[in-house]
Amino acid sequence: MALDRTERMNWTIAGSALAAAAAVAPPAFTASMALGVALEAVNYRALRRSTELVFNGQLEGARGWSAGFGLRFAFLALAMTLAVGAGAHPVGLVIGLSTIVPAVVIAALRTPPVVNQRALPGPPPDDSSWDAWNPWTASERRPVEEDEEQ
Repeated sequence: MALDRTERMNWTIAGSALAAAAAVAPPAFTASMALGVALEAVNYRALRRSTELVFNGQLEGARGWSAGFGLRFAFLALAMTLAVGAGAHPVGLVIGLSTIVPAVVIAALRTPPVVNQRALPGPPPDDSSWDAWNPWTASERRPVEEDEEQ
């Protein structure tokens, strides 16, 4: 099972958080946090896979797209409800579920932008066609109709 950059960063952050929790928190809290990390890892992997299917065109239509995301949230809600009902510490569970947030931010900051090799070159900077371009709407400017003289 190959892990992408975000998942590797997440396991680093989660491992550090679990080690800190094991050192200072009760075992029940640490176990709940570990369960949250496991749920979040499965949830993120499912999110990543379904997003790849949508963007690659393998999962078409709003029905299939929304069903995949909806089922993922339903399973996560069910797992959390069962865990809290079985005695998991809710704060530890939420902290474990939240380790993906800093991992995604750090991985996004460390990932270089993708360069589109098939992109067409733009006009030179001194070309007059830039005067007709509206950067706010990323489209050509619409001509302003002059008010009629009264």
